[in-house]
Amino acid sequence: MDIRSEQAEPGRDGAAARRSTIVNEQGPLINLAYRLLGSLADAEDAVQEGYARWYALAPEQQDAIGSPGAWLSTVVSRVCLDLLGSARVRRERYVGEWVPEPVPDAREWSGRRPGAGIDPADRITLDESVAMAFLVVLDSMTPAERVAFLLHDVFRYPFTEVAEIVGRTPAACRQLASSARRRVGDARPVAAPVARARVVRDFKQAWEAQDIGALIELLDPSAIATADGGGRVAASLTPIEGAAEIARFLVGLARQAGALNLLERTVNGQAGLVATDQGKTVAVYAFEIAGDHIQRLWVVRNPVKLRVWMRG
Repeated sequence: MDIRSEQAEPGRDGAAARRSTIVNEQGPLINLAYRLLGSLADAEDAVQEGYARWYALAPEQQDAIGSPGAWLSTVVSRVCLDLLGSARVRRERYVGEWVPEPVPDAREWSGRRPGAGIDPADRITLDESVAMAFLVVLDSMTPAERVAFLLHDVFRYPFTEVAEIVGRTPAACRQLASSARRRVGDARPVAAPVARARVVRDFKQAWEAQDIGALIELLDPSAIATADGGGRVAASLTPIEGAAEIARFLVGLARQAGALNLLERTVNGQAGLVATDQGKTVAVYAFEIAGDHIQRLWVVRNPVKLRVWMRG
């Protein structure tokens, strides 16, 4: 899997061609930063910092850079590495569980208001490297493991370049990527897209019907549900474990909230659900499914992480 963009060569028009090249790199940079950080907001900040450092260079310094795209990728990757280190400290103060920020499929969902610019979420390439289950596994890695693995295995950077970014030797980066690869390999297999969509649809119908028995049948006996409210809205502060416990909790939530408005939508490239209240998104649900059973359920309720899901 290689989603690294081709690096454009500066044109003969000098500054104009260089500006065009820089603008065209924004999409690939957002893709890179989101996978490295698991947060669209942080990815935007990292990319903006990369551009700020580029424009801080003198014109002659910019001219001396043969591939502005490669230069920006390196800078943004280093910014992300620093952010990953500080994120661990920030999450110690985070209220409840932290779940990666979900992104929609721009073809079926857009939160843009009329006249607004291109939403960064629209630039995210949806593939297996943004699946919620994959991002959660990435979040269990050390910052160096995550960066080395993603840059090499997903974006196809040679280990010599990875080493310059991570600040380790190529051999050490190879070890980091290998360790991360084992973690990914240990993750349980997921269902095929068609089967996944069917399970999510059945889950939606069972939840709407408040059918505890049907929900239990769809959930793996050792299923885990994790909610992220960020201390801003009500959400379980600890994961809920077990099919029966999750089913009872969901039905209780439905009875308390009244009629649910659940929409089947793509969440991080896979079948998911979006809950709305009077047209406003209040929660996004992502699933890890193996066979015909849901093994993990992630619920994002933190409104800060739902801004791209808000309709204008």
